[in-house]
Amino acid sequence: MEPLLAVKLIYTAFMAVLIPVYLRQYGWTNFLYFCDLALLLTLAGLWLDNPLLISMSAVGLLLPQTLWVVDFVANLLGKHTTGLTDYMFDKERSLFLRGLSLFHGWLPFLLLYLLWEMGYDSRAFVAWTIVSCIVLPVCYFLMPKAQPDPGLTPVNINLVWGFDDRKPQTWMSPHAWFALLFFGLPVAVYWPTHLLLQNLFKSAG
Repeated sequence: MEPLLAVKLIYTAFMAVLIPVYLRQYGWTNFLYFCDLALLLTLAGLWLDNPLLISMSAVGLLLPQTLWVVDFVANLLGKHTTGLTDYMFDKERSLFLRGLSLFHGWLPFLLLYLLWEMGYDSRAFVAWTIVSCIVLPVCYFLMPKAQPDPGLTPVNINLVWGFDDRKPQTWMSPHAWFALLFFGLPVAVYWPTHLLLQNLFKSAG
């Protein structure tokens, strides 16, 4: 079996478990998280052999997921940092649910492998930035904000209220924080990632 075909089959089997479980436990709004959107884009990109969809996921995810991994390891060591992965240690969530969320740790490596195989599509920066500019206002204006006891309901989706899901940040006004995310992510996260990937991988043509 070709390596890429094996990846397609294994990844699809994983998604066949994750999607219905997440829909039942968290609801459809959970797929507004950038990480979950990237999961869906990657699935489509694999089967459509579409480097743009894979590249979009990489632009949006590589740096944030690195922060997720750092925060998770710090939590394992008993060091509380950003609060980004506190939910992974929430006993209200089953080990199975938390185990599914470990995709945050391996998805970046999968995306790098796929870019090595398929190449990087330089249109990904603009395409993912458009996605970000649509999704962030939806999360800020229409979805639940950070709150003390959200249970399994997705709140503070994509950190639009700060790093802690249990309370909004107090460093600045909510609108200022949202503006910082809205304009800062493309400049400070997506663009540098785009430049790095453009230099590391062959062009997707």
